[in-house]
Amino acid sequence: MTISYYQITILDFMSDFFTAFTDPNLSFLRYALIAGVLSSLAFGVIGSFVVAKRISYLAGGISHSILAGIGFSLFLQVNYNAAWFSPIIGAVCAGLISALIIGWISLKGRQREDTVIGAVWALGMAAGLIFLAKTPGYIDPMSFLFGNILLISLQDVWLIIGLDVLTITLTFIFYPFLMAVCFDEEYARIKGLKVEFYYLLLLTLIALTVVLLIRVVGIVLVIALLTLPPAIAGLFARKLWQMMVYAVIGCLIFILLGMWLSYNWNLPSGPTIILIAGTIYIIIALSRRWFN
Repeated sequence: MTISYYQITILDFMSDFFTAFTDPNLSFLRYALIAGVLSSLAFGVIGSFVVAKRISYLAGGISHSILAGIGFSLFLQVNYNAAWFSPIIGAVCAGLISALIIGWISLKGRQREDTVIGAVWALGMAAGLIFLAKTPGYIDPMSFLFGNILLISLQDVWLIIGLDVLTITLTFIFYPFLMAVCFDEEYARIKGLKVEFYYLLLLTLIALTVVLLIRVVGIVLVIALLTLPPAIAGLFARKLWQMMVYAVIGCLIFILLGMWLSYNWNLPSGPTIILIAGTIYIIIALSRRWFN
């Protein structure tokens, strides 16, 4: 009797959630669904490169430095009426600049990469907080720090589509070279590949993907959604392309489940998505350790 009750309750929640998509007054749900589906492609593909090359800390550095671009865009909008300079445009600029700085100094300056990442991470956060402090009026940073996919607008959807197409296209074109850089950089260098160029290209793709993640799970939680689905996929996949496919599917499932739970139980969407992904990863990792 208890099981039947819970089954009915879950079905009612699911029915209400999917019925809401047809409500003309709830267009934000449709935008969130489109953004979730499209973003999952970039998350799974680029996240697989991040996990394969073990540079999740680098992705974290880029994501946190993006706060500088977001803060700068809001500063310009409020103080100089630069409405065209949206937070996403600011995030793209800051992400690309941070990625290139990290890559260039690491390659040419012969500095420890973790030190460079830490410096860019701290400078970006500090600059962003200063710009926000100097922006008149109240600005809630929570949606940027922790994300809210249910607040995505039509303009955000078009920007996500553009970034998604650009990211996937570049990955498809340069896939063999990016894979070589991720798995055996020294061998790729011996074979005459322009390792520095492809490394900077990979960092650029990571920066663009991180910008997509900001609206879904926010700056603080970006590393989790970029790495957890590929990490789970890596437990089952034997090839990189298989890992990407599994990661895309897993990422989409986590986003949809997170949206469903956050909508029905009035929970913050970003943390909910990450909580689901993290819980499933721990369960799968532990179960494979116990039964193998």
